[in-house]
Amino acid sequence: MDLSLSPFLSPDLRYATDYANHEPLHVFGYPSTGSLQVVQEVVWRIADGRAGDLEKLATSDSTDSETRKTAANWIKSFRKGARGKVAADFYDEASERQVVVLHFQDTGQVKEITVRLDGHAGEDGRRVLMNEAGPKEATSPPVWAPKEPGGDGSVSNG
Repeated sequence: MDLSLSPFLSPDLRYATDYANHEPLHVFGYPSTGSLQVVQEVVWRIADGRAGDLEKLATSDSTDSETRKTAANWIKSFRKGARGKVAADFYDEASERQVVVLHFQDTGQVKEITVRLDGHAGEDGRRVLMNEAGPKEATSPPVWAPKEPGGDGSVSNG
């Protein structure tokens, strides 16, 4: 399906179309429905190089400039990996905030993102913190996370 038509599709049809057009996310941990959906959409937007749509997934406490630079950094750095197999480790519980580690399996890259409730958003209100305007900050792997997906650690207890 032509992705340029996606603004005219219902959210459910848009999600189903995206799901059919991308590699499914391999999930570990305990995401909420909302945290799973927003992380999946982050990976899809990176894979498709759709910076504007990626920016729309940012939390309200990121400035427009930070969000724009972060989206560009993530797309430039992780687009190749996001087009392939991606595993996501969802750490701790997702009632308000959840740390997620993305493992881009084809490139060996690892990326930590934070998903949290955000009052300005639709759906269930989950958005991604996008305040990594510097390329080094945006691409540095988390030092605490297991190197392979499916780790049994915890951000708060690990």
